Amino acid sequence: MGAPTVRRATAADLAQVGAVTAHAYVADGLVDADHWYVDELRDATARAAAATVLVAVAPDAGAPAGRVVGSITLAEAGSPYAEVARDGELELRMLAVDPAARRSGVAEELVGAALREAVGRGARDVVLSTLGTMHAAHRLYARLGFVARPERDWTDELTMRVHTWRAPEPPAALTEAASWPPPRVVDVDGWRVGLSGGVTRRAGSTLALRDVDDLPGAVDRVERLYRDDGAPAVFRVGDPGNPAGLAAELAARGYTVAAVTDVLVRDLPVPGADASARDLRVRVADAPDEAWLDLWLDGKGGAREPSRAIVTGVPALYLTATDDDGTDVAVIRAAVVEDWLALSCLQVVPAARRRGLGRALTLRALAAAAQRGAHRAFLQVEADNVAALRLYGALGFRPAHRYAYRVQPGDRSGTGC
Repeated sequence: MGAPTVRRATAADLAQVGAVTAHAYVADGLVDADHWYVDELRDATARAAAATVLVAVAPDAGAPAGRVVGSITLAEAGSPYAEVARDGELELRMLAVDPAARRSGVAEELVGAALREAVGRGARDVVLSTLGTMHAAHRLYARLGFVARPERDWTDELTMRVHTWRAPEPPAALTEAASWPPPRVVDVDGWRVGLSGGVTRRAGSTLALRDVDDLPGAVDRVERLYRDDGAPAVFRVGDPGNPAGLAAELAARGYTVAAVTDVLVRDLPVPGADASARDLRVRVADAPDEAWLDLWLDGKGGAREPSRAIVTGVPALYLTATDDDGTDVAVIRAAVVEDWLALSCLQVVPAARRRGLGRALTLRALAAAAQRGAHRAFLQVEADNVAALRLYGALGFRPAHRYAYRVQPGDRSGTGC
């Protein structure tokens, strides 16, 4: 089976969702085939109307939309599908994987996506109930950061064990921005306007982190600055402190969502990081050489000098992995801001992929930054970058925040790294 894609369920998925969920529960002996609960498991249409249903879809030539191989439901406290959620918590329900798709990481993909979805909706706390006999599920939940809460266990027909998860604290938006600074910053009514000539959205975006008396007027002034800079205006939306009407104001002006980004974090040091990457040949420098820039930019010569100015805007480590013959095969950047390590620019040449180089080089960067005093690490990943999310999740990074870039029509900027 090819790697599944996890996404929100569509109306066309719901029959498959119900069938897979019911089949999984019966096959695992969690419920008898004639039990009343099977009808509820099958009724994915009602579930999707009252909660958020995510599906794992595997490529299938016989099913144009893909074959549903698993599902999970997110329910808000007080909603029909929440059993134990308290105010401020989201509850995970009905995790199910087709028995034929087991042992391929589908359950972990679904739970990880559900946690990112929860954080993206502003929830800091997630709760679920599971049977005490589901040892594989307990190991999965513990690996993802869930903690058993025996004081919240409950009994209906069976005794259910409650586990909770809390999102780690993210870096402040200004801390993130300090790790990837634009060539020029202008203050507009307390908003930080980054100007980069459209080279990257991360550098060339506006952080609107406070209310203003005249919201339309402030947006007008920001747009004039970008127009003078030769690029469409870009706002980062979803951060604490955003004015309540900002998203609506931008939507009324025709701004579109260009990218949704997850901020992932983990504590440092990483036990065994040096040992895990000890066989990797790496050179570490305080400035990127031309070879590092060549590999990172991957032929984007026109953006070379503006990109160099951004990537060297704060002190950082520039790591390059080499093959046995001395060929450069992967690069990464590690910038320490306050006590945070900001990871960016991971790039592996196509011919060297699927050899674990990205994982090993990331571990080496984490170890080097911990030695320089960083206590926590963060990185930004676009929410649809499945391969990167899978890599960083396996390295212990957890979702802490989600934001989106809203861009004027005619955007020509890139994502940065």
